[in-house]
Amino acid sequence: MQFKNNTKQRFKTIQGLRSFKDTLPKNIKKIIKKKGHIFSETLNNWKYIVGDDLFKICYPKSFKNSNKFGVSTLQIMVKRGHEIDLEYSKKIIMDKMNSFFGYAVVEKLKFISFDDAQTKFKELDTNENHVTNIKYADRINSIKNDKIKKSLLELTKLFKQR
Repeated sequence: MQFKNNTKQRFKTIQGLRSFKDTLPKNIKKIIKKKGHIFSETLNNWKYIVGDDLFKICYPKSFKNSNKFGVSTLQIMVKRGHEIDLEYSKKIIMDKMNSFFGYAVVEKLKFISFDDAQTKFKELDTNENHVTNIKYADRINSIKNDKIKKSLLELTKLFKQR
């Protein structure tokens, strides 16, 4: 890799292979320098940090670094009803994170509960019989061929989803 002073531009250009750090925009470099890499590494290794059981019920939402007003905090989204499981393993999660990074990264964990999205989809599936309008339902039911009848009902379900 060679560094070359470009006379027509005020920036130095790099010939050859560049590191990933050199190709990032300046705004993203500032975020990474302010310990933004902690959150990305936490996301990548979340399953290792919390284990398989807790991995299914929670995920990290954001990381706030310590400053003169507060301590470093990791916000974790938790499925409703599993807050107690995570509260009991709070100390273990903090110890694993600090040992993973090699220094005291997290001093406080904050939990935010949310409803499971899969229960909302299950409620929508119960209304499958009322997908078509009454006018078209009578016409579809009057069809004698069962295969055509089923395919038309599936087609109306697809239109309803969109």
